[in-house]
Amino acid sequence: MTGGEARTTLLRAARAVDVSGIVEDPWLLLDGDTIRATGSGPDAPAAEEVIDLGTATITPGFVDLHGHGGGGGAYDHPDQIPTGLAVHRAHGTTRSVISLVANPVPVLVDHLTAIRALAARDPLVLGAHLEGPFLSPDNRGAHHPAYLVPPEPDAVAALLTAGEGVLRQITIAPELPGAERAIPAVVEAGVVAAVGHTTADHGTAQRAFDLGASMLTHAFNAMPGIHHRAPGPISAAIADDRVTLELILDGVHVAPAVARILLRAAPGRVALITDAMAAAGSPDGDYMLGDLGVRVTDGVAHVAGSDTIAGSTLTQDAALRIALTQTDVSLVDAVAALTAVPAGAIGEGERLGRLAPGYAADVVAFRGDWTVAGVWAAGVPVAGASAD
Repeated sequence: MTGGEARTTLLRAARAVDVSGIVEDPWLLLDGDTIRATGSGPDAPAAEEVIDLGTATITPGFVDLHGHGGGGGAYDHPDQIPTGLAVHRAHGTTRSVISLVANPVPVLVDHLTAIRALAARDPLVLGAHLEGPFLSPDNRGAHHPAYLVPPEPDAVAALLTAGEGVLRQITIAPELPGAERAIPAVVEAGVVAAVGHTTADHGTAQRAFDLGASMLTHAFNAMPGIHHRAPGPISAAIADDRVTLELILDGVHVAPAVARILLRAAPGRVALITDAMAAAGSPDGDYMLGDLGVRVTDGVAHVAGSDTIAGSTLTQDAALRIALTQTDVSLVDAVAALTAVPAGAIGEGERLGRLAPGYAADVVAFRGDWTVAGVWAAGVPVAGASAD
């Protein structure tokens, strides 16, 4: 092609799955970075390239709202972000929000600037998520305690200003001083406020949702659990239809039996995330998450010298396999939890997460065992995920 013309590609497969349902014998016409047309059966439009995926099942590309790295690359080092993204894209994650752990506010400002520049070059990067610094020191997880601060107006304003146009989400512990002012300010700036890394009770979490918070950061992790007399933030999020609940479905962070309960209790509102750190797609060993050392053993990451889980080594295709084999969720709902649900949670539901005309040409092809056979991101085949 010359002169910047879009290339058309026709994909055929045995089955297509998205939030709308299942289609047998589907075809998709990709026109550059957009799906131009869809259908099923033998009659399909002409295209410059026709790819028959045989018995494969195709889904929309996955959207990861919360990840910290992969392939040895940590997103808190901007020059390493492309390394991590390459690993996750080969596993079906075509759109990513870059999550940052707690750091001093000036450091986070610099990182937001770097992510803005990256997103301008790479449309598969949806923006940034500040998981810190507005977290409870009593439920900080793998965030450096020295960098945690309350969400005071100056710090919030500095990060919102630095993140204009690129910041998608900020996690806030709603019991912290200043949180009830910070949450509306974040939402007014067009950024998702999430409740997480918190000691909040049910009432405090519900007030946060009433103030505009619309996400729960990695449900069950770094927060009080559901107790029959102290239900906590998880039950508040389940009860509120405005709230999307992140879930790390790696079989470690949350037992599949508990994940099954959550998926049933909040249908259409659970977004499967990776919360992956640099060791995703890499061998066991020693890594860094921010300024904290992490030891990975048998694929499980812990803060060095402790039993505190430090992110995951998960990829989203593995989360799909666990959902399908260990939670009893339907195929359509499992795929939606990786595509349409997270896209909608950050206001991208009109262009991402479906196999439909006008949506992004993000497609994942799967073999019968739900391993990835091919990935197209914005209409371009992803290296390392070539179709058979």
